[in-house]
Amino acid sequence: MGKSTQPLLKRCKALGINPLVMGYGKVSKRNQKEVRRKKSEYATQLDEKQKLRFIYGVLEKQFRRYYDMATTKPGVTGEVMLQLLESRLDNVVFRLGFAKTRDEAKQLISHGHITVNGSKVDISSYLTKVGDVISVKEKSRSMAGIKNIILGGPEKSIPAWLESDRDNFTGKVVGVVARSDIDYPIKEQLVVEYYSK
Repeated sequence: MGKSTQPLLKRCKALGINPLVMGYGKVSKRNQKEVRRKKSEYATQLDEKQKLRFIYGVLEKQFRRYYDMATTKPGVTGEVMLQLLESRLDNVVFRLGFAKTRDEAKQLISHGHITVNGSKVDISSYLTKVGDVISVKEKSRSMAGIKNIILGGPEKSIPAWLESDRDNFTGKVVGVVARSDIDYPIKEQLVVEYYSK
């Protein structure tokens, strides 16, 4: 599995993403002069695509597959692609507050701590569906690190398409992701335009 090793905050700054979107706390601002130059249409489309890939931690080949899947489904292609990305298991675990970041969620999943409908799933790209129950494995609930993440931190706001029961280490997908549930600035139409050339 490929992994980006570029410093996270440097990448956030280059793509214009608030580190809070990635699950990282308050970051101090430094007084730096920003050089602004007019970007070409292609450059802005590429930036939006790179921003989405970076937020969800998806490599190019897999991201292209999500785009191809979105074009075959009914609805607006950009929104369908966002729904697919949001329904990834690692993102659902992050949104439920079972992990502080998406990378941490990927690690929990790959180590076998997460179950979907009672069955262990160790693939972070697994696409969840409405009605799926996501929970922390029974044996893993007593682990100090997992307890600290789920019960120790402040309660996270859960999107409307999910239900969370922190005390029982479970969550449920209760609806389809709406465009209004996406809490970061993204112009998905530019990504569609990038791929449709």
